[in-house]
Amino acid sequence: MAGGGRGAFGAASTIRLDAERAERRRAQRGTLDPGPAPVSDVEQDEDPFGLDLAMLERVLPAFRFMHDRYWRVETTGLHNLPADGPVILVSNHSGAIPFDGAMIATTVLLQRERVVRFLYDRFVDNLSPVASFYRKVGGVAASRENAVELLRADHPLLIFPEGVSGVAKPFSDRYQLRSFSPGFARLALGLDVPVVPVAVVGAEEIYPLVGKAEGITKTLGVPYLPITPFFPLLGLLGTVPLPTKWFIRFGKPIRLKATDDEVRWERARLETLRMRRTVQGMVARLRRRRKSVFFG
Repeated sequence: MAGGGRGAFGAASTIRLDAERAERRRAQRGTLDPGPAPVSDVEQDEDPFGLDLAMLERVLPAFRFMHDRYWRVETTGLHNLPADGPVILVSNHSGAIPFDGAMIATTVLLQRERVVRFLYDRFVDNLSPVASFYRKVGGVAASRENAVELLRADHPLLIFPEGVSGVAKPFSDRYQLRSFSPGFARLALGLDVPVVPVAVVGAEEIYPLVGKAEGITKTLGVPYLPITPFFPLLGLLGTVPLPTKWFIRFGKPIRLKATDDEVRWERARLETLRMRRTVQGMVARLRRRRKSVFFG
């Protein structure tokens, strides 16, 4: 199913502030002390990380154009995402620039009416305008403490366990997942939060990475500068992503549990390996389904 949602993307009902609904959800889960309402459901100035729902609503029409018209994102399995409560989304990472995160978040907002929070690498804070924008649309600097706070506030949290190595891999290694960091598994085990595996196909080809300029980037505070067949050769024109056809698949939620006689860090390591195999398998199946990079 491509696109979806209810009415115009900018409709206020899509990201409405509904504290009463949040309180009802907590009451249904049997919480005696309702505590603070989830950030996405209350006034924006209560968000400790800077989420700005007004900004999000302003930029979402552009994201919807990219989602519905430019990349024609086709989504399956979204019913596997819980309608409320905390959940960790674990996805493969690709594309030189993290548009995959934007499209996952857009899909969830359009079709499930949930604002996805995501973790970004610390180096982004060196790019003040980028970091400010990330925070306003749901991003949070990556740390265990921040992740725990978001999950305890009932947010869906998107994590890319490959990190920068995922988006920085060369085109020749496309869709070959890098090693996963075990942080998501430790969170899931520690907080008893479900994990939904997510596979994205189509993002690898938007910027075919043929090289990386690393020396010059130290002064910019970023890990690398992507080199593609079009950038920097064509200047700014070379930064326009290619209009590939995208597929996103949400897998069944998984509960990670350690046995009584098992060390939690060892269980996290094993579950991390298993999750990587799961996402890699999902990616492979989506690739086999695709007949054309640009037409699907």
